[in-house]
Parts: sequence; C-alpha cells; structure tokens
Amino acid sequence: MRNSFAIAMAVLVTTALIGGVAGTVAGAQPTISTDGPTAGAQPAVGAAGATGTGPAQTDGACGYPFNATDATGETVTLEERPERITTINPSAAQTLWELGEQDRVVGVSQFAFYLDGAEERANVSAEFGASVERVVDTEPDLVLAPNSSAADVEPLREQGLTVYHFPAATDVEDIAEKTETIGRLVGACDAAAETNEEMYDAVDAAEERTADVDRPAALYPLGGGYVAANNTFIDAIMTASGTDNAAAEYRAYPQLSDEVILQTDPELILVTDPEAAILEREPYASTTAGAEDSYVVMNADYLNQPAPRSVIESTTTLSNAVVELQEEGSESTEGAGDGSTDGDSSEDGDSSGDGESSEGDTSDGSDDGSSTDGADGNASDGDGSDENTGDSAPGFGVVAAALALLATGLLARRD
Repeated sequence: MRNSFAIAMAVLVTTALIGGVAGTVAGAQPTISTDGPTAGAQPAVGAAGATGTGPAQTDGACGYPFNATDATGETVTLEERPERITTINPSAAQTLWELGEQDRVVGVSQFAFYLDGAEERANVSAEFGASVERVVDTEPDLVLAPNSSAADVEPLREQGLTVYHFPAATDVEDIAEKTETIGRLVGACDAAAETNEEMYDAVDAAEERTADVDRPAALYPLGGGYVAANNTFIDAIMTASGTDNAAAEYRAYPQLSDEVILQTDPELILVTDPEAAILEREPYASTTAGAEDSYVVMNADYLNQPAPRSVIESTTTLSNAVVELQEEGSESTEGAGDGSTDGDSSEDGDSSGDGESSEGDTSDGSDDGSSTDGADGNASDGDGSDENTGDSAPGFGVVAAALALLATGLLARRD
C-alpha cells in the first residue's frame, strides 16, 4: 500500500508553451527570482505621513488617509477605505478571504477560483500575468500585486490605478507581515492579527507534534528538475513540519540535474498529484523515497501560495504525515523482528511494488500544474552553490528558470 496522506485537492491544469528558448544544461542549477528592483525590501507602512517597518497593529491603526511604501519604493496613498479591491495573484486573494473581506473583491486571478465564490468575480488573468484592460475594467480603488506580478505593476500605474506591490516572502514571518500589510491597507487590522495568531499557533503545533520523531529528508519537485530549496516559504513550511529539505544547500528554486537529485536522496517526496506518478520516474524512482514509495499528497493551492491559510493547512498536513510515517516505520521494524514477512525495516513504512502509470504527467512533483504564485521570495544571488550557473549572463538564471516554470504552468500560480 502506498504511504498516501491525501487532503482535499483543488487541481487546475495549466499549459503554457514558450518558443525560442533553450533549456538549461543537465547539471546546471539556475535559480529564479521575480523580485522587484528592491528585492528583499520590506514595506514601510504607517499612518499618513509616517514611516516605519511593517504595519502598526495598535487600536485605531486602520484609519485613513494612509501612506505605505511598497516593494518598488513607491509611496501608495489611500485617502479612504478601499471598497473595490482587485488582486492579480491568488495569495493576496486567499488572504482577503481569510480576513473576511471577500465581499469587496471585484477582480481575481483565474488561479484564485478555488476560493469560495471567487468565480463570481471578474477574471483579470491574461495568458501570462494580469490583463491590464481587465484590471482597469474592474474599476478598483486598490490593486494588490504580489511578488510575481512585478512586470504588471507599472503598466497598471500608468492607467492611473493605485497598486501596492509586495516584497518577496521567504518564511512564515514574511507571510505574517504581508497579512498585516493587507489588513492595514483594507482596514482589517484586527482580523489580520487574529489570522496571524492562528497561523503561528498552527506552526507551533506542527513543531511540537514532530519534536520527538526522526526528521526525514524531504523534497518538493516542481517539474523539469526544479525544486523548492532553501530561502523559500515552502522550505519554511517543510522545516516547521518536521522534515529536512533535501535541497537545503541550494537557494530559491534551482533546476537540479538527475545526478544531483540522486545525491540529495530524499526519504520523502511531497506531491500534489494523488497518484504520485513521479515516484515511478527517474531520477526519483531511484531515491530512497522512490524505493520505499514514500510520499505525502499536499494541496497545491495551499502549499504553493504564501498566505496564512496555506501555512496552517500545509504544516498540519505534512506534520501529521511525518508522525504517521514514523509510526508505520516503527511498526514495520517490530514486525520484522518477530518473524513477520509483510513488514519493511525502513523508517518510512511500506515499500510496495504497486506502480501506477505516469502517462499524461506534465511536471515532476506538480503534475496538476500547481498553483505556484511565482517564485515568491526567492533571492537568486550568492547561494554559494557550485551547481548554480545562473551567473553566465546577467539575469540568465532568472529568465531561464521563469520560462521553464511557465512552461509547466507553475509560475503563473505562485505569489
């Protein structure tokens, strides 16, 4: 029996074909970052005329007029509470739903349609990114543009729209700050504080749940050899949930060769495809996880979007799976000790040979096209890895990685 831990799936298949771009050489590890010109900068927000790092969470902090400096260095001014809000990536939409402010949302990305009632809003997506015309047609008082939407910000501002562009999110703290910022912008400070408290409680519970179990080396393949490595919010989720990222020596979303993936030798694979067909394909089939059929099915929309509900659901699912895998491994070891022939001595549980077909898969770990919002929060500079060859030309790693992820429908759905 496969070690499958399924939760409700919200699966969307996206396909994007890009011509005229050479793929990366096997073994090369270009990283991806879609950060704006001030990558890593945190927004300075406060009451009108005030400056500071992060939004205030004191009583009365949600008054207007309000000034906030976003990731582009632009000071965004709101004279009054925005009543019509458009989000051009799904993580911001997810956050507004979490804050209970969905009734003011008039436009969303097509990848936010998994949210209850989101399909009733205007779809502002273009083939890639946002459609300026569609966003303008929603007549928004405020446009929320997460990290991967950097290229859409200036065209929207040129149309006279008020746009707030978020910095990259590489950990839970960044997601909490982003949630506070959204709460402050839309006048929902108390809801943002409550949401972050729930998120941190979930992280604490996941860490406590896995405190006394062995930490398996885990890997989350994104497709085409790309994986979620260090300095990403996905890595933060994996760490909080009781696993060690097998790609932790790399940064951001590198493309790893088959040889390098074999060297990382994950004991556990995170997938968004319930059939986990990737475990039957090389190089993953030859890893410990492939040999032992050890995987966890994650919800693509939650795992791939830097937003509070994503952290809550993903850390809960993964930490529970780690504990169950540990228990199954212990039972298998005990069974082998008293003559049982149906046990396996591996710590991760059964190693069944009931292979499933991998036909029709379009990407490695995210065969559904995954709702990745765009390599949120992944700096590509100075990762120290000999495998990273993204510096062969200015921006080469960023462009190559972005195009490769777009080709598997991944980049369009991460924030």
